[in-house]
Formats: sequence, structure tokens, C-alpha cells
Amino acid sequence: MPRVKGGYKARRRRNKILKFAKGAYGRRKSNIRRASESVERAWVFAYRDRKVRKRAFRKLWIIRINAAVRPLNISYSQFMSKLKKANIGLNRKTLAQLAVQDPQAFQTIVQKVQAAA
Repeated sequence: MPRVKGGYKARRRRNKILKFAKGAYGRRKSNIRRASESVERAWVFAYRDRKVRKRAFRKLWIIRINAAVRPLNISYSQFMSKLKKANIGLNRKTLAQLAVQDPQAFQTIVQKVQAAA
């Protein structure tokens, strides 16, 4: 039986990996073995960091809300507790955007929360 080298399909598979490794440095962009190692590692980081991004943004929103409520003589945890008791259904992302972009509206929300509790 004659030897089969793989040809079309193998070349397609390798070129796909090399396309993913396009911005890499040195051999990582041209050598298929180094490129596949690099691409697999990049995919692992990308998968992990899609989850980390959600954590990082939530952390940022909490920091912004806390910084906005402190001058109004209330802590973040007290504010969030009273917000739930007042049945105001704004999430942290929206509250943080309000705190940064429209401090007056945020201040009225804090006043409503304090009045309700």
C-alpha cells in the first residue's frame, strides 16, 4: 500500500492554526508545533478571562457605587440592603453608570432609599 501524506486536509488544518497564531513572535507564527502550543495556551487564557472579566466589572461597579454613597453618609452594604427593602430594582451596573454620569439622579435614588428605610 502506498504511503499517504495527508495532503489537502492536513495542510488546511495546519494553515488554520497558523492563521490563529498570526500576531505571534518568532517561530510561534511559522512553526506548526510552536504555533499550536501558543494558540492552545491563548484559548485557555481567553476562556478563563471571559469569566474573570465579569468579576472585574462587578468589582469596579461596587467600588464606584461605594465611592458615590460615602459622601452621602451611608456605606455600600447599607445602601444595597435598603435598596432591596425599598423594592428598587436597579442593578449594580446601572447604579454605577448613574453615579458617574448623572450624580444628581443617583443622589435622588439615595435619598429615596434613606426615606423608605
